[in-house]
Amino acid sequence: MVDIDILKFPIGVFKYPSTITQEVMNEWISDIASFPDRLSKEVTDLTEDQLDVLYRPDGWSIRQVVHHCADSHMNSLMRLKLALTEEAPLIKPYFEDRWAELIDTRQMPIHSSLLLLEGIHAKWTLLLNNLSEEQYKRTYIHPEHGKVISILECTGMYAWHCNHHLAHITATKKSNDWK
Repeated sequence: MVDIDILKFPIGVFKYPSTITQEVMNEWISDIASFPDRLSKEVTDLTEDQLDVLYRPDGWSIRQVVHHCADSHMNSLMRLKLALTEEAPLIKPYFEDRWAELIDTRQMPIHSSLLLLEGIHAKWTLLLNNLSEEQYKRTYIHPEHGKVISILECTGMYAWHCNHHLAHITATKKSNDWK
C-alpha cells in the first residue's frame, strides 16, 4: 500500500531555509527558469489517455497538473509585479481546486499551457535575475494565509512548486512504467 502523503508531497513540503545564500537563490531561479523545458520533456510524448491518469487517488490528472501550473505561475508572476510596483498590496487568492475542474483544465490539450509557461517563466526569470536585494524584500499580503510574503519567500515557494508538480508527473510515469 502506498503512503498517500508521499503521493501528495513526493519531494516533501516546502521548508523556508533559515539562511538564504546566493547559491540558494541561484538554484531557485534556475529551477523556475528550467521548469517549462523539464515539464515539456516529461509530458509531450504522453497519450491523451495517459494525460488523463490521476497522479494519486482523489488527485488531479497529469493534464490538470500541467494546466494548474500555467494558472498558478501566471498568478505568481502578477503577484511579483504587484509587489514590485505597489506597497505591500493585498493580492487576490483563487480557488485552485475549482479552477482545476473547469473545462479548459480538464479537457483542453496541454500545448497552450506549455506555451504559456514558456512565456511566463521567461518574464519571471528575467525579473528575478535583475532584482536588487531591497526588491527581494518587497512584500504582498496573502489574505487567505493571513500573512505577509516577501518576493524572496515566494521565489523559494515557487521553485519548490515547480519541482513538486514535476515529481507528481515523473512518479506517475514511473509507477505506470511509461518511458
